Amino acid sequence: MTIADEFEAHRPRLFGLAYRLLGSAAEAEDTVQDAYLRFDAAERTGIEHPGAWLAKVVTNLSLTRLTSARVRREQYVGTWLPEPVITADGTLGPFESAEQRDAVSMAMLVLLERLTPAERAVYVLREAFAYGHREIAGVLDLTEANSRQLYRRALQRVGDPDSRFDARPEHQEELVASFITAAREGDLATLEKVLATDATWWADGGGKANATRRPIEGRDKVVRLLMGVSERWTTGLEFTPAEINGTSGLTVWAGDALIGVLSFEVRGGLIGEVRAVVNPEKLGFVRGQLAGA
Repeated sequence: MTIADEFEAHRPRLFGLAYRLLGSAAEAEDTVQDAYLRFDAAERTGIEHPGAWLAKVVTNLSLTRLTSARVRREQYVGTWLPEPVITADGTLGPFESAEQRDAVSMAMLVLLERLTPAERAVYVLREAFAYGHREIAGVLDLTEANSRQLYRRALQRVGDPDSRFDARPEHQEELVASFITAAREGDLATLEKVLATDATWWADGGGKANATRRPIEGRDKVVRLLMGVSERWTTGLEFTPAEINGTSGLTVWAGDALIGVLSFEVRGGLIGEVRAVVNPEKLGFVRGQLAGA
C-alpha cells in the first residue's frame, strides 16, 4: 500500500474531524491536505498507529487555524454561520443516532463557537469520535484531569443536548415543504402554523450578498420578512430539498447557479430556526458536491 492509499483510507474521518473543529469545509480540506504533506514527509518508523497520529496532527493544525479564524469572524460583516455541507452522501460520516446528527448540525456548530479552541477540541473528540479522556490527553498534550475539566466546561456552555433531538426526518421534510410552499404563495396562515412563536431567521451574506445582517427574532417578524420577499421567491428561483448538516434543508437556485442553502432546526414539532447561507464564498463546497453527484 502506498502512502497516498494509506492516507486516503483515513481522509473521510480526518475531514469530519477538521470540519467539526473549524465549521468551514474549505478550511477543513486545506487542513487535511496539510496533514497529508506531513504524513508523506514523516519517518514511517515513528508512526506506530497512523490513524491516531493523523488525528493528532489534524486536531493541532485545526486549533492553529481556529485561533486566527476567530479574529476574522469577529470582523465578519453581519451574521457568521458555518459553511454548509450536504450530508446524505456520507461526507461527514454515518448518522446512526440523533446525537450523531446533532453533532454536525448548524445549531451545534454555532454553539461550539462559544467554546475556547481547547474546549472545542475536547468536546468534538469526546462527543463525535468517542475518544476517552486518556486518548484526548494524548492528542492535546494534556493531563486526563485537564481533559475532563475542559469537557465539563464545554458541556456547561453548549447546554443540554437532549432538548435539540427533535422531529423524525420525515416530519422535518414535511415541515420544510410546507414552509417553502407557504413562503412562495404568501400563505400567512400556514407560515404561522409551521413556525414556533420564538422562531428566528439567520442569514449569512458576509457583505457579498443581500441578506439581513442581524437575526430576525419572533414568528411575527419572520413572517413579515417572508411576506416582503415572497414575490422574489416566486419569480426565477428554484428550491431543491437536500440533507444539510444532518437535517432537512434546501438548495436555492437561480437558473443553473446555486445562490443559497437553507437549513432548518425543528423544536417541539415546529420550525424554530431558519439559517440561510447566501455568501457565495461559503457555497463552493456544496457546489463541488453537487457537481460530483
